[in-house]
Amino acid sequence: MNREDFHKVADKIPKMPGIYKYLDADNNILYVGKAKNLKNRVSSYFSAPNGQNHKTKVMLKAAQSIEFFVVNSEADALLLESTLIKKYQPRYNIMLKDGKSYVYICIKKEPFPRVFITRRVIKDGSSYFGPYTSKFRIEQVLEVIKKLFKLRTCNFNLSPENIAKGKIKLCLEYHIKNCEGPCQKLESEEHYLQKIESIKHILKGQTAKVKESLRENMFLMAELNKFEEAQIIKENIEFLDDYQGKSTVVSTSIEDLDVFAIREDEDEAFVQYIKIINGAIIHTFTQEFEKNLEVEQDSILNYAIDVIREKFNSLAEEIIVPFDIPSKDPNVRMVVPKIGDKKKLLELAEKNLFYYCAQKKRDEANKVKKQSSEERILNTLKTDLNMTHLPMHIECFDNSNIQGAFPVSSCVVFKNGKPAKKDYRYFNIKTVIGPNDFASMEEVVYRRYSRVLKEGKPLADLIIIDGGKGQLSSAYKILESLGLQDKVVVIGIAKQLEEIFFPNDPIPIYINKKSESLKLIQQVRNEAHRFAITFHRNQRSKDFTKSSLFEIEGIGKKTVEKILSEFKSIENLKNTSPDILEKSLGKSITQKILEYYK
Repeated sequence: MNREDFHKVADKIPKMPGIYKYLDADNNILYVGKAKNLKNRVSSYFSAPNGQNHKTKVMLKAAQSIEFFVVNSEADALLLESTLIKKYQPRYNIMLKDGKSYVYICIKKEPFPRVFITRRVIKDGSSYFGPYTSKFRIEQVLEVIKKLFKLRTCNFNLSPENIAKGKIKLCLEYHIKNCEGPCQKLESEEHYLQKIESIKHILKGQTAKVKESLRENMFLMAELNKFEEAQIIKENIEFLDDYQGKSTVVSTSIEDLDVFAIREDEDEAFVQYIKIINGAIIHTFTQEFEKNLEVEQDSILNYAIDVIREKFNSLAEEIIVPFDIPSKDPNVRMVVPKIGDKKKLLELAEKNLFYYCAQKKRDEANKVKKQSSEERILNTLKTDLNMTHLPMHIECFDNSNIQGAFPVSSCVVFKNGKPAKKDYRYFNIKTVIGPNDFASMEEVVYRRYSRVLKEGKPLADLIIIDGGKGQLSSAYKILESLGLQDKVVVIGIAKQLEEIFFPNDPIPIYINKKSESLKLIQQVRNEAHRFAITFHRNQRSKDFTKSSLFEIEGIGKKTVEKILSEFKSIENLKNTSPDILEKSLGKSITQKILEYYK
């Protein structure tokens, strides 16, 4: 395979995490690799051929094609790469062969369960979480869990009989306050199991409440000038932020099965196949079918299942499908999963199929005559978001406040890919008290579109919400109440990873960071943010200049800003006890305020 061969398929390779496979003329796997960015990694093989080592040159010479499979994260790519290497032992992966098994966290099935790291999965009813790519990171997460919940680490059998007989003595872990002494009935089994349930939530990635509690404790330590304790808590929060709850490419809860997903348009149908052996993905394949007759989707999928299973000699007794279809074989179960690992595998298949179809549409769009830059960008955005028409009219909303003070929102409008500044609008939040972005978003979206409907003005083609799933859900709820959910496309963009969320879909899509469509979304989002911040500062400045606090001798602008941010209004300030004022503002300033308003 040379550079010319690569350029023929380069546009089909996504810039997303995943694995790639080099195949020879007989479709044997020569090499499996992982990548944080598939396109960049595969391109590197052909960008500097003179700098390649001899083994790479020989492998490329034997390679005839490339296959890839998209996953959710770099860690999943690492696990899938390892699984495929162990399964197929590709010739050019010699340096990657190793006998190590995956790392799991086990919650043992026993009285007062222990929580520990293991590489062995024993099917005795215990709960296993993982696998994980970094044992060091999991040790840190487990250390945080043990600090938070004070679990036992001993190997004693804490059966009711042994505890009643008093056979087990309190150990050092109890005396140094790392354990609450269940062996001596100092902690009830009910209380201990409540802690275990909380730990299971954390290991599933449901860490929001725990992190919120840690943050409150961190701020408290900082206020008390206990900065070392605050730093330790901060590190614990960072460990939980970095923690990946569960991989979708390897699971201990499932064994052998086939996963199928389907998409179709007027002329073609596309079926994605994932083969699972012993809970791990070992093969993926996408099949295209030409639709010559008007047949139902379930008939197409049933036919595809037979063709693909025969092609890959699959004997799995369970098939995961997106909707109910009858099984032709009484020994084979058709399952439509609602939750859990099987549901995640179905979502992974659907995600890869979505990308495959989107890429196919891009290829077809490239054949169309040249367009203006605005048309090209809007067409790309239409394809990336799977819209039915061009987003000629885009509106974006953003909130701005300081700890709930001076809350405002902005709505910016782009038409034909360019700012329409005369249509910009800003809003003072009227119904929300305190820092509540979700409620603020509901108010603003309702005010905007109830007025648009009342005045008979044209609706936006695309609504962008600056924020993650929470703000998006709030906006979508209002659009539903106004009956607009099917008339506009609404998305949310999360700042940290530039994830694009759709309503009622927990799985985001990732648009290429260099894509013109993502840059347009970012431009609209940044303009909404700039407009909101500017209006917020103007409102804050007006309030400051009106404040009677400026009349108090010895109190400057920064102190006034601090007082209004914390107490929100002069009325609240007057109603606050002197002790609280003194704790927040200091004795001198408190005395001046009390004397002025006496």
